[in-house]
Amino acid sequence: MLVLGGNGFIGSHLVDLLLQNNHFVRVVDKFPERFRKPLDGVDYRIIRFDDKAELVESLTNIDIVYHCISTTVPGTSSLDPIFDIQSNLVNSVSLLNMMAKAEMKRIVFLSSGGTVYGNPTEIPTRETHPLRPISSYGIVKVAIENYLSMYEALYKIQPVILRASNPYGPRQGHFQTQGVISTFLRSMKSDKELVVWGTGDIVRDYIYIDDLVKLCYQASISDVCGIFNVGSGKGASINEIIDIISQITTMLPRKKYYPQRVFDVHKIILDISKTTETFQWSPKISLEEGIRCMWEYISHEQ
Repeated sequence: MLVLGGNGFIGSHLVDLLLQNNHFVRVVDKFPERFRKPLDGVDYRIIRFDDKAELVESLTNIDIVYHCISTTVPGTSSLDPIFDIQSNLVNSVSLLNMMAKAEMKRIVFLSSGGTVYGNPTEIPTRETHPLRPISSYGIVKVAIENYLSMYEALYKIQPVILRASNPYGPRQGHFQTQGVISTFLRSMKSDKELVVWGTGDIVRDYIYIDDLVKLCYQASISDVCGIFNVGSGKGASINEIIDIISQITTMLPRKKYYPQRVFDVHKIILDISKTTETFQWSPKISLEEGIRCMWEYISHEQ
């Protein structure tokens, strides 16, 4: 099995699960893992996503591809949409071309349940909701989804598109533009202010990383194709997240509020009923339990 972006946050946890299930694992990533040393038994290919020759070679003897690569996040994508298109969309279509030529079929694509719908008119939001993304990140995710559908029709590619909500958990990086739980917890550990965009009433659907990768794996080994929301099915505001963090850390946070960002969706909670019914899957880790596990991890980081 090939994990594109296998040294990143989601990809590295997926690699762990694949190894636990005794699969051969190959990783393609631009960088080594940040939080730990290379794992025994993993075939690491430290290459760029746009290195066509190396990528073709990495597909050899692979039956399932997990596409976890993204060179942008919602907060950076619209600053340079051309880079977003070239590095994510063009390279993803190039990958599909390679798979079609090699007659490879199965691919799991990590799309975005938080951005592809834009500001939804239906809460919770189903997969059939109109797609109105307000960031380049979401627009490119939708475009890749459409190309996957095209390659399914023309070349019998078998895609599973997972519109993941906001994943969090150990080994998540620290970014001011993404990963609010990770960022807040590390700010608390360092006694820094928590940066809040807007009034803190933005609502998101959060999913613990273990729940997400279990669904990724379960979907990949099924014969199901299609588009599926992956989240908790519950929403929490930024202010609620801060309250939970304060309770778990027993620390009083210092907050700094900034004007709302135009690319932030105000409220999104995913309807996961299609996913739970199709795969007999449901998230197991509550938000409070997940944040507690992550705080334990971050507290012991060097």
